[in-house]
Amino acid sequence: MYFLVNVRTQREIKGSSSNRVGNLAIMEFSFEAKMWEWRGPAPFYFISLPEQIALEVHEQASEITYGWGMIPVTATIGKTTFETSMFRKNGTYVLPIKNLVRLPEALVLEETYAIHLSIK
Repeated sequence: MYFLVNVRTQREIKGSSSNRVGNLAIMEFSFEAKMWEWRGPAPFYFISLPEQIALEVHEQASEITYGWGMIPVTATIGKTTFETSMFRKNGTYVLPIKNLVRLPEALVLEETYAIHLSIK
């Protein structure tokens, strides 16, 4: 389950000199999802966006990417708010979970967490 909190389309922010207006998000979502691990040279942790959110992000991707398909976001999990960039993988977008978030919030694999996501 997810909740679309706010969407501002490019049409609504025309007249701005960029795709972003100060700290105002273009899209905001709240959802719950599980954290998973990719084992490479070092472990990396991610949360995959729910399918519907990924579709909505993908529809706007060309307007919100800074290049190479990377989507800048501000995310909140628990009491921790952080900035990172999502990217497409396996038909969705994945949110990298930094150790600066994972360790203080005591996040563990395969547990479900509430995430608030602002795409700028």
